[in-house]
Amino acid sequence: MHISKTFIAALLTQSLLTAPLLAEGKSIIVLDASGSMWGQIDGRPKLEIAREALGSVLSGLDPATEIGLMAYGHREKGSCADIELVVPPAPGTAQAITDAANTMKFLGKTPLTEAVRRAAADLKSTEEKATVILITDGIETCEADPCALGAELEASGVDFTAHVVGFGLTAEEGATVACLAKNTGGSYIEAKDAGSLVEALKTTVAVVEPEPTPVPEPEPVAMALEKNFDPVILLAEGQSEPADEIVDDAYVTLRLVLPDGALSEETITVYGKQTELVPPGTYRMFTELNDAKAEQEVTITADALAQPVANMNAGVLNLKLYAYQGGDIASEAFWEVRGPNDVSESGYGQALHVFPAGDYSFLASLGAAKIEETLTFEAGKQIDKDVIIGTGLAVVDATYAEGVKVEGGEQFVEIFEAKTDISGNRKSVGYTYGSGVTFDLPAGDYVAVASLGAAKAEVPFSIKVGERTEITVPLNAGVAAFTTPTDEFIEILAAKADINGNRAALAYSYGPSWQTTLPAGDYVVKISKNDKSAETPLTVKAGERAELTLNLP
Repeated sequence: MHISKTFIAALLTQSLLTAPLLAEGKSIIVLDASGSMWGQIDGRPKLEIAREALGSVLSGLDPATEIGLMAYGHREKGSCADIELVVPPAPGTAQAITDAANTMKFLGKTPLTEAVRRAAADLKSTEEKATVILITDGIETCEADPCALGAELEASGVDFTAHVVGFGLTAEEGATVACLAKNTGGSYIEAKDAGSLVEALKTTVAVVEPEPTPVPEPEPVAMALEKNFDPVILLAEGQSEPADEIVDDAYVTLRLVLPDGALSEETITVYGKQTELVPPGTYRMFTELNDAKAEQEVTITADALAQPVANMNAGVLNLKLYAYQGGDIASEAFWEVRGPNDVSESGYGQALHVFPAGDYSFLASLGAAKIEETLTFEAGKQIDKDVIIGTGLAVVDATYAEGVKVEGGEQFVEIFEAKTDISGNRKSVGYTYGSGVTFDLPAGDYVAVASLGAAKAEVPFSIKVGERTEITVPLNAGVAAFTTPTDEFIEILAAKADINGNRAALAYSYGPSWQTTLPAGDYVVKISKNDKSAETPLTVKAGERAELTLNLP
């Protein structure tokens, strides 16, 4: 029996048609959106499998269930602070969670411990029962201890449970996160492939499945054939069946037509080019192939092979996205297709997808580059589309002084178009935090602006398609560190007063300890508390650290 690559997700979806699912208490799904989710299982990226499994399970969730979605690693590379409550827990959020997962980027690190901590806080678990379902394909990478967090939450006496779904983890890796579930009374479930991931989500999210409605038994007939149902799926009338890699995504659902003309709740599902032994009777046949659908009536007997033809009246998009001519497929490039009857599909890098005949809007983007056009799908025809988005890569670092690189993730980097508008302003095309940050940019002239503390500098640069450009922004700055007895107010002032006798305030904070980055030069540090204050001169040198102990008189 041939099983298509969407067999498991489709099977779960069909089972949910007759059994509404209920989640226990308020819940948040914490989704690992780190870069490792691009790894493959059975030739498919794990992120695709996770999206399918989430969509399948959530499509049958009771609308009254209060559930939300938190993600980490989906906006920035290398950031342990990239955690976001994408969909707050509330009734009727299943589609919002599915849509968010389907458009999410998978980029960064794995701060799973802090994500679970935040999820517990957002659920207000001290007030009512709450559950977190963590889906991760990696171990903690942000110097935190999930085991300690589990023990801490359990010791607090709150009614909180964490379930952990280890997706593609080794036994050793799984042991590092299983304790988070164990310490809160939850379950650790290994998911090695698409099927086991669906079952794991079904176990943790869905808890009630009522008995199916009884269906009248068809008249007993001696079966003369081993298989009596072999549907034929066509993209257009008169054509032969399309290639296996396309048909494999199809599935046919049969529902028995009852004596009163109603349709049974019980279903029989056949996938791809699979054949099946079906009890004789008249059925309503529903065929789905990606976004294309067909519906018809078919009569099946015991002694004849039924081969009903489902005409999908659809075309195929064979899409590949490239940053530049001759490069590899750009796995981070985003595509989206929207069309009639609320059809909306999106993904990254490439696609082989069936759409009903008609006109659709098409978008491809990578970083600041974007291509938009109209695609017309004709029944039985395939659009082979290789899109060259046309970008180069800018890699930006900052230095305090020559040879002294700014490390860590506190520096802010923003890219502007070099040209200015009529008001003298430049258009921002992207920004982020960190060192060695990257930007995908169309060919052209730009300005990179880096800032850290009170220091800020900019460097012009140009981008060519298919080339990597290294940009270093010299801040010409140093670090000033201050210590005070308690919580005194610390203010950095310019050493030289302006024409009105005022000294510009450049930065401020409170003791007992504080440090900041300042451009090289002379300053005055003012410390104050209550009605007392004192001033101390300060000289900052580029690439050096200055430390001052401040006291009030």
